[in-house]
Amino acid sequence: MEAASWGKTHRSALVIIPPESIWPPIQALRQRYDRQYQRWMPHVNVLYPFVAEEHFPQAAEVVGQVLHRVPRFVLRLERFRWFVHSSGTATVWLEPWPSEAVRGLHAVLLEAFPQCDDVTRFPQGYTPHLSVGQTSALGVEQFVARLQAHWSALEFPVSQVALIARPEEGPFSISCVVPLAAGR
Repeated sequence: MEAASWGKTHRSALVIIPPESIWPPIQALRQRYDRQYQRWMPHVNVLYPFVAEEHFPQAAEVVGQVLHRVPRFVLRLERFRWFVHSSGTATVWLEPWPSEAVRGLHAVLLEAFPQCDDVTRFPQGYTPHLSVGQTSALGVEQFVARLQAHWSALEFPVSQVALIARPEEGPFSISCVVPLAAGR
């Protein structure tokens, strides 16, 4: 069965998860400002929604075949950004830099899972981000400036991606991880 025929669900994702050793400052913000704090671990969505968890064994094989040619890289979480929504709210996020590395990862995985293209449909296309919270769109620039003034950049190696899933009414958990190619 081809990966494109597996459909997709909002109860799974293919993500980059920073190491837990750098979670404390991220989680401090998320606990205070992110209504999804309990549902998601700190992460950068690469493909979301993703295939149903029942297909993860086969999906992990496909991901592994793709990632054997994608070298490891380092990400830096230094600058806050935001998306404004039509509801008058804004999502505040940390920009993973260099974002081109994540965009490249997204592009090669999207080729293998073309049905998981939801995050490419936004006017700005796929934007790698690590969400830290929501706020009113009015005053979001000042809100972000306050966060930025107290933020110390975090850096971490990306050596794997995670396939995560959640039950109907629970948090996401890691089902499996797939390594990137050895390198940097």
